[in-house]
Amino acid sequence: MLSPLLGDVRRVVFARLAASGAAPSIAAIAKELGAAEDDVRSALEELHEGHHLVLGPERDSVRMAHPFSAAPMSFVLRAPGDDRLWWGGCAWDSFGIVAALGEDLEITTRCPYCDRTLTYTAGPETAPPSPYVIRVPRPAAEWWDDVVQTCTHIRIFCDEDHARRYVAQNDAPEGALVPAATMWELALTWYGDRLDPDYEPQSREERQGQLADAGLSGEFWQLP
Repeated sequence: MLSPLLGDVRRVVFARLAASGAAPSIAAIAKELGAAEDDVRSALEELHEGHHLVLGPERDSVRMAHPFSAAPMSFVLRAPGDDRLWWGGCAWDSFGIVAALGEDLEITTRCPYCDRTLTYTAGPETAPPSPYVIRVPRPAAEWWDDVVQTCTHIRIFCDEDHARRYVAQNDAPEGALVPAATMWELALTWYGDRLDPDYEPQSREERQGQLADAGLSGEFWQLP
């Protein structure tokens, strides 16, 4: 359970990212909460260490608050009919933004193998196109060794053939190839409560159960 200050700082970060796609500064968080900037900075450090968000290299700004990225990455999400825009760090996170916001969004990225622009819609009840496949290069136990790099390489491909060709062409580890619809279903449960006002972090066991429920089991998917 998060302390009141940690919960408040986390709430402000996620609310700002959800509303505008931009992360608030330490000063902005402190002003909104009526708190000292040093206390906010310490709270952000604690949230970073607890894997609730990711700070930038200088530790003075929010880099990611999964599923949201505060900096441009490989997935752009747009809300039809208005000018809202978000950056998704990876294919999984892009579905996570859909789950957290609870609305259909247009997602644009590129297939790493053929460089084709892929644009599709996903939502709480709208699955991504079935031919698409997602490559997860690193096992779950290593995701947080460098979480920004982990996210950078969880990409979506036109199909399984393109994913395997990319792996062969780049002498890269195949990791796991997951149907996009499977990752979308996982994101709905993994990220669906991320903006809830009474959000409580789920346990490792609960997360492991969500992976298993999505059919993702075995040593590769064992969380640390």
